Formats: sequence, structure tokens, C-alpha cells
Amino acid sequence: MNLIFKNATIIDKNSKFNNQAVDIKVENGVITKIAKDIAEEANFEVIQLDNLHVSRGWFDSSVSLGEPGYEDRETIKNGLNVAARSGFTNIALQPNANPIADTQADISFLLSKGHNAATSLHPIGALTKNSEGLDIAELFDMQNAGAVAFGDYNKDLPDANLLKIALQYAQDFDGLVITFCQDSKIKGKGVVHEGFVSTRLGLKGIPALAEELQVARNLYLLQYTGGKMHIPTISTGRSVQLIRQAKEKGLNVTCSVAVHHLLLTDDTLINFDTRYKVAPPLRPENERKALIEGVLDGTIDMITSDHNPLDVELKKMEFDMAKNGTIGLETAFGALANVLPVDVIVEKLTAGKSVFKIEDHAMEEGATASFSLFTTEGNHTFTKGNILSKSKNSAFLGQELKGKAYGVYHNGKLILNE
Repeated sequence: MNLIFKNATIIDKNSKFNNQAVDIKVENGVITKIAKDIAEEANFEVIQLDNLHVSRGWFDSSVSLGEPGYEDRETIKNGLNVAARSGFTNIALQPNANPIADTQADISFLLSKGHNAATSLHPIGALTKNSEGLDIAELFDMQNAGAVAFGDYNKDLPDANLLKIALQYAQDFDGLVITFCQDSKIKGKGVVHEGFVSTRLGLKGIPALAEELQVARNLYLLQYTGGKMHIPTISTGRSVQLIRQAKEKGLNVTCSVAVHHLLLTDDTLINFDTRYKVAPPLRPENERKALIEGVLDGTIDMITSDHNPLDVELKKMEFDMAKNGTIGLETAFGALANVLPVDVIVEKLTAGKSVFKIEDHAMEEGATASFSLFTTEGNHTFTKGNILSKSKNSAFLGQELKGKAYGVYHNGKLILNE
């Protein structure tokens, strides 16, 4: 497929064409020319889109797709199509299915299901067998099969010694250990942030302390063992501060924040709408602002949609019983554009590739063509008609989004929204 992208503004701080509107010529999957005006040629398809912007391909470090076992929620095939049309060239797939991916064979199966798609799938293997927190899973074998990291999705690891052993063992093959931080004992039966809103609604609360104690403990373990740790979807200002201090000490730690924690607060829960029930829970405005600050000062390395499709039967029920999670791929860019500059959004949607050791491609002549296409203009209200996923549990329904993703060019394929 030979293409010429016309009048595309490149957003790539490492490119000499950064913030310039240029034409991009792609031949056989390689960027062969970038210039102000490239003449149209026979056998080249010309792509012209309003206010077209392009950047290095976006990466989402936390995506659940249901398959295997929960194909009614989402299939890998459709999920990868959703990711492509949402602007993501790469996703890390969480072990949040049935069976849980905790063996070499599971990783190989997932990679085979994602083969030849426009968006590349990178499996995360479970840290413990069946994500039960009792025994370390086959980490080395899974990495050899293609796993990019190891973690138990949205589950803490109460056994500190087991995490110590995992961090020490993973160093032998440069493995990345993911540690979700929420002390289950302190969380108890809590379902929302512990504070004014939980008291007003009569719902059991989860104090910020549940996250922060676990962050502190895990960072102390990392300091003792060495190795690499990624802390996903932090939600409090104190967590940001603890991670900032750990980085200043030289610890090899990275972290992410979910899109919804950068935009929404626990005030949205006032009508008991379970679309806003997520893990960790939505926090108050002061915590949201602290997370924004953490993104801007570089403490928070990456932003994730934490995309988690769920059946309506798992959401439309009493708040206490509803399952945590929201879909987020489709709304990620448009939501972030409401609170962050476009260059910061691109940086935080691409930086994770170096952490997860995923191949990255510059916006330069001679480089493999792999980029996200989007516009920064136009406001629209997100409705069910905009949802591409099989499941419809979006926390951003009815929210106004700014700009949108057009799609991707990746793996020699061009995928654009219809």
C-alpha cells in the first residue's frame, strides 16, 4: 500500500518536523519522503483529512478484551479494530480473561489471535498462578513466548515476600513486574472513595491510604531487591509524591494513570451510576489536580485508558454488587484533550513503549511507517452511537470531547474511522 498523507502536522518532539504541516510519502510500509508539498503520483492513494495531525503510534499499557472466555464482552479481533480506530498502534493486553494467561501456551495463543492485525497486541502474563497471589507463575517461559510484563490485573499481592522473590527472579531476564496497589484489608468492602460523597450516599468507602500504603511497601521492596517495577493506575496525590521520591533515589519505577482519573471525580457518583464504578475508585477534585500535576512534571510516565468491557448485567445492578471497570479506548484522546496540551498527550501515549520494550518508530524519512492519525479540532458529545466496542459501559457517555482519533497506519495497514 503506497500512500501520500497531505498537509499533516507532525507531533513528535524528537523529529525535525515537529509542529510542521507537511506531506508524508509512504512506500511499502516505509516513510520515504517528508516535505512541504509532495506531488501526487500514479499508484499512490492520497489521504486528506481535516486538521490532520500525526505522531508516533500510541500505546495503551492496560487493555482488557474478554477473550478467551468472555467473548460476549469483547473479542480480540474486534477489540484490536476498536484500538486501531481509536488511534492506538499497540496495546498491552491484561490477563483478565478465563483462563487467565499464566503459561507459555496462553501467551502464544493470545499472540496468534492478534496476528496480522493493524494494532499490535502485546500480552501481559499473570504474575502469580491464576492471579491468586499464592505462587509465582511461569514468568521466564512466558517472556520467551512474547509476554512484555507480569502482573495480576487489579489485584494486590498481600504476600510481601512473594513480591520480593518475583522482583529478584525477574531480574535474571530483565522482566517488568506490575504491582497494582490497593491494600485489600484496608479496602475491605469499600466500593467508592472514602470521603464526603461516600458518607452522603451511604456507601462503604475505600480510603486513599489503601493505595498509598501499598505503594510505599512496594517501593521499599523494590529498593531492597532492585529490578523494574511498574505501578499502574495510581489515583492519589500522595502516591505521586511517593513515586517522585523513589525516582529521585534512582529506583527503576514507572507508573501510569487512567484517563478517567484525570477528568472525573467522585462527585459523578451522586446518582449511583455504576458506569463510574472503577478500580481504584474516582477520587475528589484535589486528587485529580495532583494527578494532572504529576503528568505535567513527568512523575507519571504514561496514561492508559484501562479499557475494560463488561456486560450490562455486570453493571446495571445495585452499586455494591456491580463490577469495576469502564471502556475507554474510543474516548481516550478526546477526553484528554480537555485537560492536557496535545504534545503532552502524545508523549504520555507513546512513552510506555520504551518501558514495555516495544519497538518504536520515529517520524523521519527512512523509518518504518507506524503512526497515529488525529485531529485537535471539533467538540462533540460522546453517545452510544460512537461506541465501537461490543460492551457499552463507558464512563464518558454524555461527556463533551475535544478532537478525535482518525485511526492508524501500522503493520502496513491503514485503518480509518468511517
